[in-house]
Amino acid sequence: MSDMPDLTLAVFAKTPLGQQEIQSRSMGLAPLVRRILVLIDGKRGFPDLAALLPEGSDAGKILQELLAHGCVQVMSQLKTAPVSVSQEAPVASTAQAPAATSGTSHSRSGLPPASSRSPKDNEMARNFMINSINAIIGQNMRISLIHDIFHSDTTEKLREVYEAWESSLANTGMGAKRLPELRDKLFKVL
Repeated sequence: MSDMPDLTLAVFAKTPLGQQEIQSRSMGLAPLVRRILVLIDGKRGFPDLAALLPEGSDAGKILQELLAHGCVQVMSQLKTAPVSVSQEAPVASTAQAPAATSGTSHSRSGLPPASSRSPKDNEMARNFMINSINAIIGQNMRISLIHDIFHSDTTEKLREVYEAWESSLANTGMGAKRLPELRDKLFKVL
């Protein structure tokens, strides 16, 4: 298996079978696997896709499954290995992603302690995050992210999914343009 590409450096694209699976749902893919299939666009690499998964999910295993089913193929390889594929900001193949992730750790540092936020603040933050994803990216486009936000019942959990929220918005033209404004509004309750 020496010709098996390094998935952590791979950029994936859907095959015709993958396109058909999105329409027909005939393979019975698990929801998270199907979500990743939908998100694969020929531009996102492994680090980008891994960042969109809930914490604890194995992106490699999901992509291996999609490769085994013939739903996706490796389009190209990234030039350098990602620094971290887990909880920290991913290294991406586009010039836009480093700008989006460089502000992440700094932007959260000004937040008050999580214990100072009320359940009402959490509810407002949760609704703001879900509504901004649905309005800018489109309804049902980031289902597992919306699920994670919806089920984040504490300020700490909301802050954990914040980076995925920020990354998702930063990867769209309108989201990247409006991100500073949205971040400021969110930080009033996050």
